[in-house]
Amino acid sequence: MAIEIICTELGKSYIGDGVTTNALQNINLTFSKGEFTAIIGPSGSGKSTLLSLIGTLDKPTTGKIQYDGEEIMNKSKNKIADFRFEEVGFIFQQFHLLPTLTALENVLTPLFAQKVAYKKHRRGEEVLEQVGLADKMNSLPSQLSGGQQQRVAIARAIVHKPNWLFADEPTGNLDTETGERIFELLRQLNKDKECGVIFVTHNPKLAAKADRMITMKDGGVISDQPGESK
Repeated sequence: MAIEIICTELGKSYIGDGVTTNALQNINLTFSKGEFTAIIGPSGSGKSTLLSLIGTLDKPTTGKIQYDGEEIMNKSKNKIADFRFEEVGFIFQQFHLLPTLTALENVLTPLFAQKVAYKKHRRGEEVLEQVGLADKMNSLPSQLSGGQQQRVAIARAIVHKPNWLFADEPTGNLDTETGERIFELLRQLNKDKECGVIFVTHNPKLAAKADRMITMKDGGVISDQPGESK
């Protein structure tokens, strides 16, 4: 159970047409389990790149990422995949629900390839109840509103009981009122389960409600300060 993430001199570069682009550079941050952190900044500032690196979806060009002092990205692909399943849940702006599967079946997809001790079907029902969709378990994505689809995506992200929840613009495709409800749901999950939440957003009003607000620009951190909840 990882309770701390440490990023040290983290950098990410891309090379195209002989030109090197520094998406991230010299990132030094520590995240604590149980904390709700918002990362904000303009498009191209490096927010999503940072989230992908912290969540082990991509590897840094320079620097290192440690979970409780252990450098995860030095492990094999299989070990990293196992670690990701045990520790991390992802929520994206695009819901990425499979259109031919019901809400419950979509939620259960992360568990199909894993050997888990608890009953998979019941666990899926539990998390859908938790996000307020007990009456939509057998609905297809096309039968759900945008906000309901995002809640299914959230349920899928927490079905394996992760210690860290990473949300990349999860309210970006939703209207303001629905986006605020999704934010409050993530906030409640953070409080109830004591999982660390790192939330990328363009919305400064939502970011200010977090425990901590990190502002990025041009691939670097320009401020790191407490949110309104602190």
